[in-house]
Amino acid sequence: MAEAPVLAVNGLGVSLGGRPVLRAIDLQARAGEMLGLIGPNGAGKTTLLRAICQLIDVQAGDVTWNGRSLGAMPPRTRAVTLAYLPQGQTIHWPMTVRRLVALGRLPRLGPLSRLASADTEAVDAAILAADIAHLADRQTSNLSGGERARVLLARALAVEAPILLADEPTASLDPYHVLEIMTLLRRIADQGRLVIVVMHELGLVARFCDRAVLISGGVKVAEGTPEAVLTAERLREVYRVEPEAAGGLDRFRMAP
Repeated sequence: MAEAPVLAVNGLGVSLGGRPVLRAIDLQARAGEMLGLIGPNGAGKTTLLRAICQLIDVQAGDVTWNGRSLGAMPPRTRAVTLAYLPQGQTIHWPMTVRRLVALGRLPRLGPLSRLASADTEAVDAAILAADIAHLADRQTSNLSGGERARVLLARALAVEAPILLADEPTASLDPYHVLEIMTLLRRIADQGRLVIVVMHELGLVARFCDRAVLISGGVKVAEGTPEAVLTAERLREVYRVEPEAAGGLDRFRMAP
């Protein structure tokens, strides 16, 4: 059996406005894995996702997928290799939900091309997976925050990219839809894609992710299984909290 493709971040360094934000970041993640990217506010998690996507300039290091530099890929090839779901649920113009999800197919279409049957099937599958079929004909301007979050995730799924990068995909969702989205992301990884998700809910990382990468102050502090990374000592050092005795990673108190 062939080994799963690997995303490798090698010595990545990023500066924004002349200020170092990421320094010498190394990590690896394989297709079929769900990786939680964690750390306190301002640690550099979003910057790392954007650097992997080549949306910002990288001053040092490289990112490769299956041995091939993402930065050297033609933009169209990179666009079907990576699907990126940024923070927030901003939709800049009104259209139907189905049409918005269909925008995820644009990297796979030629100039002036229309959706083929395979594209329509991918859009339908993404709508079904995100549980938004009942919203398909609604205008995006009439959606709640939670509904927008699931619609935008469906657009990312419609790309059918082997790598999905999601930045706080459960923000603003109620508990039911938080679990629904995390279960969906877990299922996507189990089907053979690589899922990298920025999360603040450490209990969800421990429950759903295979591994976690902890970043603080722009450097990698730890990488491994959630249980190995989220030790009481690291929680005190990085987050300045400690878990409640019976709360696990869902209830914390401020560290003394």
